[in-house]
Amino acid sequence: MLAKTFGAAVYGVNASLITIEVVVAQGLHFHLVGLPDSAVKESEQRVEASLKFFGYRMPRQKVVVNLAPADIRKEGSAYDLPIGLCVLQASEQITTTRNLEDYVIMGELALDGTLRPIKGVLPIAIEARKRGYKGFVLPIENAREASIVNQLDVIGVTTIQDAIEFFEGKKEIAPLETDTRDLFMSQINAYDVDFSHVQGQENIKRAMEIAAAGGHNVIMIGPPGAGKTMLAKRLPSILPPLTLQEALETTKIHSVAGKLGTQATLIATRPYRSPHHTISDAALVGGGSFPQPGEISLAHNGVLFLDELPEFKRSALEVMRQPLEDRKVSISRAKWAVEFPASFMLIASMNPCPCGYYNHPEKECVCGPGVVQRYLAKISGPLLDRIDLHVEVTPVSFDQMTANRPAETSEAIRERVIRAREIQTTRFATQPGIYSNAMMPSQLVKEVCLINDAGRALLKTAMERLGLSARAYDRILKVSRTIADLSASEEIRIEHLAEAIQYRSLDRENWAG
Repeated sequence: MLAKTFGAAVYGVNASLITIEVVVAQGLHFHLVGLPDSAVKESEQRVEASLKFFGYRMPRQKVVVNLAPADIRKEGSAYDLPIGLCVLQASEQITTTRNLEDYVIMGELALDGTLRPIKGVLPIAIEARKRGYKGFVLPIENAREASIVNQLDVIGVTTIQDAIEFFEGKKEIAPLETDTRDLFMSQINAYDVDFSHVQGQENIKRAMEIAAAGGHNVIMIGPPGAGKTMLAKRLPSILPPLTLQEALETTKIHSVAGKLGTQATLIATRPYRSPHHTISDAALVGGGSFPQPGEISLAHNGVLFLDELPEFKRSALEVMRQPLEDRKVSISRAKWAVEFPASFMLIASMNPCPCGYYNHPEKECVCGPGVVQRYLAKISGPLLDRIDLHVEVTPVSFDQMTANRPAETSEAIRERVIRAREIQTTRFATQPGIYSNAMMPSQLVKEVCLINDAGRALLKTAMERLGLSARAYDRILKVSRTIADLSASEEIRIEHLAEAIQYRSLDRENWAG
C-alpha cells in the first residue's frame, strides 16, 4: 500500500516542499531514497524505536521511503514524524479520517516517541500556506513560531501518538492562533536599554542620531572604558521601528539559524549582534557544508557591532566588504547557491593604539614610534571607505558621571530619526533599492547633495588643511545631507557641512602623528 504526505527542506531563507512516499511490499529491508544525508538515513532507527514504544511495529517486509524531488539533497532529522506516520498507514496499522496529504508534517523523534523542536519552521509555514495546505503538524515547542502565519491550521503535538490520534480522529487538537499584528504592535519598541541611562557623551549621542537617521556606518575610536560598547547597544532603540514585513524577514533568518527560543514568535525589535573578534569567516558572513546564515545576516534590519575591530582577522573583515555594498550574501558552491539578506548598520569600535591611551586627556600612551600607525593600518582602506562616520570617544569625567541630570530618552531621539527617514523615503521614492542617504551611489550624491559656493570653499579648505583623503568627499556630503534632513532643511547649509567634516577623524593624514 502507498502512503503519502509532505514535508519541506529549507535552502537559504526559503522552503521547498518535499513529497514523502512510503510503500510496503513483498520483500525485505528498509530502503530510504531521494538523496538523504546521514541524519535522514538514521531515521529508520528512531522511527522503529518510537513505534515500538507505543505498541506499533516496523513492518518485516520491504519498506521503500522516497523523498521527492530526488535531485534535492535532504538534510537533518525533521523527516522522522512524516516517515513514521506514512509507514503506519502504508502497513495498515492505522486508518486515518484526516488525509495525510492535506498537511505538511515535520518533527524529530526521540526514542520514546516524543518530538524534539526543529529549525526553519517559519519559512516552512509560509510555503505551506502559499501552496494551499490545510495545516502544519509539528512539535509543540515550534507551534508558537509557526502560528505567526495565518490561514493555516498549526497543530502542535508532543508525541507521535498524539499525531496518530489526531489523524485517526480520536483526538481533537485545536489549532494554535496568534494575532500577529497585535503581538507585533505590543513589542515593537520593547528595548531593555535607553539613551537616558547614559550620562554625558552628548557629542557621541549626536553622532549616533545622525547615523540612525541616514543609515550610516560608524566607527568609534577611544580608550578602554569610555563607553563605546554601551552606546552601541543603545543604537537599535533609536532606529525607526521595524515594519511587519521586515519583522517577518528577520524572524525567518533567525528561524533558519535555529536562534529562536522554543516559546519565541515574531521578532518585533531590531536585532543587535555582537560577535567576538575570534569569529571565523564563515560564521561572520555565512556558509559551511550545510549553508547557514552568518552574523551579518542575523543582524539583517538591525545593527552589527564589531568591538575591537583591529583584532578581527583581516580575511573575515575583507569578505564583509561586498555585503556592505550589496546588502546580501551570495554563497556559491559547485552544486548549489544560496542567498541570505544582509542589510545592516555596521557599528565598530577600537582603541586608538595597542595600549589604548593614545590622545587620552590624562593617561600617557606607552606605545613606541610607528606603533599607532601600524595598529590603524590593520583596517584596510576599502573597508574604512564604507564607514561614513569616524567618532572620537573621550572618557566621561567624574562630575558628568555623578551629575544625575536627566538625559534625553531614546523615544525622543527616535521621533527625530523617523521624521528624517520620512524625508528620505519621499526623496528616493523613484529610486528602487535606495531607502536612506547612506545607500546613495556617487551619481545620486551629485544630484541630491548640492552645496553653494560658501560650502564648496569650506569643504576645499577642510580637505587641504586636515589632509582629508578623496574618499572622504562623498561621505561628508552624504552625512551633511542627513544632518540637513534632521534640521528639516531642504538645502545643505554651511553649518551642516562643518559638522559632517568633524566626523572624518581617521581620514586626517596627521591623526596618528
